[in-house]
Amino acid sequence: MIAGPVEINFDGIVGPSHNYAGLSPGNLAATRNAGATAHPRAAALQGIAKMRANLALGLVQGILLPHPRPDRPWLASLATAYDTAPAHLQAQAMSASAMWAANAATISPAADTMDGRCHLTVANLATMPHRSHEWPATLAQLRLAFAHPDFAVHAPVPAPFGDEGAANHMRLCDGHDAPGVEVFVYGRSGGAFPARQSEEASRAVARRHGLDPARTLFVKQSPAAIAAGAFHNDVVAVANERVLFAHEQAFADPAGFHADLRRMFPAVEIVEVPAAAVPLEDAIAAYLFNAQLVSTPAGMTLILPGEARASEPVWRWLQAHVAGNGPIRRLEVVDVRESMANGGGPACLRLRVVADPATIDPRFLVDDRRLDRIAAVVEAHWPQEIAVAAIGDPALIATVEAARLALLDALDLRELSG
Repeated sequence: MIAGPVEINFDGIVGPSHNYAGLSPGNLAATRNAGATAHPRAAALQGIAKMRANLALGLVQGILLPHPRPDRPWLASLATAYDTAPAHLQAQAMSASAMWAANAATISPAADTMDGRCHLTVANLATMPHRSHEWPATLAQLRLAFAHPDFAVHAPVPAPFGDEGAANHMRLCDGHDAPGVEVFVYGRSGGAFPARQSEEASRAVARRHGLDPARTLFVKQSPAAIAAGAFHNDVVAVANERVLFAHEQAFADPAGFHADLRRMFPAVEIVEVPAAAVPLEDAIAAYLFNAQLVSTPAGMTLILPGEARASEPVWRWLQAHVAGNGPIRRLEVVDVRESMANGGGPACLRLRVVADPATIDPRFLVDDRRLDRIAAVVEAHWPQEIAVAAIGDPALIATVEAARLALLDALDLRELSG
C-alpha cells in the first residue's frame, strides 16, 4: 500500500472519435496525416498497453476519460447542430484531442504552494477552435477526481491569454514530495505557426497557485523550435526530479535559463542534446523529448515512442548517453503510432500529479485488472476505423456516443455522461 505523495501519471484514454482531420496548424504530424484513415480501437489499445508498461515499471497510474463527442452543447452555442453544421465545425466538434492529457491542466504539488494544497488549473486551449471547447469536460472530471480538500481545482485563465497546460510546464526537485522549482515556458508569435502559450497565462497560473517567486521561472521558447514544429515545450524539453533533458535549441536564451535554474536549484543536472548530434528537425520528428522521464527502482527511465528508435541520430545519441555516466539509465520503447500520427507522443498522453493516491477518487486510478475492463469495452465498442469523409455519418455518431457511455458504465462514472 502506497502512503504519502507520489507522482501519478494520468493518461487520457483515446476516445472512440479519434480521427485525422488535420485541425492543428504547427503540429506537423497532424497536418501531414490529414485525411488519412484513423483506427480508434487500435489507438486506445496502444494507450492501454503503455499504461500497463508504466505499471510494470512500478509507477502509479491514473486515467482521464474521453469527452462527449460530438460536442453538441458547443455547436448549440454556435447556433447550429451536428447534422446541419458545416464540415469544419463537425470535425472540430468530433475531435478526440482531449486524449492528450498533458494539455488538460497545469499542476503545482502541495510542497510548492503557499497554502499547502495541490493546485490544478484547467487549460483554456484557446488558440485552436477544436480544443477550445475541451475545458468544461476536463474541469468536470478534475473536480470529481480531486474533490478531496487537499486539492484546489481552478477554472481556466480567461481568453485571449492562451494556456495549454502542463505541456509548457516543468518542475525540478530533489524528490517528487520535496519543494521544487517550477518552470513555465511561453512563446511569442511571429513565425509561420502560432505560439500557443502566453506569458500572461503562465504568470496568472503561478499567482493562482501561490508559488514562491524565488522558486519560479518564466522562460521563452525558442522561435526556431516553434517554427520547426515544437508547438509545445514538451516537444523539445522534459524534466524529472533533478534532471532537465532538452534540445540545444529549445529555449530563446538557454544560457540565461540555465544560470537562473542553477541559482535556484544547484543540484540540477542539465542534459542538453546538441544540434550537431541530433538536428532539431530529427528530434521533433522522432519525439525524442515528448517522452516520459520517470523515476523507477532501476534508475531514471525514458519512455519513448518507437519512432525514436527508428531515427538513426536520435537512437545513436540515446545509446551513447545510457552507455556513459549520464543520469538517464534506461530506455523503454512503446508503440503509440496512432497518437504519434496526430502529433502526440508518450508525454502528450499523460498528466503528472504529485499526491497521495488515497486522496484521489479511486475510479480514476487503475491496475491491470481495471485496464482489462477498459480494454474489453474498447474491443467491443470502439470503431475499428474512421475515414475523414465519415465524420458526418449519423451511424458513426451513434456508435461513438454509445461507446463512451459503455465505458462510463464499466467504470461507474455515469455522472460524467452529460
